[in-house]
Amino acid sequence: MNSLDQQSVDCPYCGEPIEVLIDHEEAGQQYIEDCQVCCRPITFSVSMDTDGDVSVAVYSEDESF
Repeated sequence: MNSLDQQSVDCPYCGEPIEVLIDHEEAGQQYIEDCQVCCRPITFSVSMDTDGDVSVAVYSEDESF
């Protein structure tokens, strides 16, 4: 089974769609990665549902989650 999912998210700063690879091993974790377009730091929050599907939510530095 491939543990990587490609997902598209919109940058919370510039709004540009970016493609990211999400590792199933990162479920339940948060990490920061710079936007590929505007270079601002995006907080990624990775979660997994009961069916084993991985999803990611993105936040700017000043958003609380």
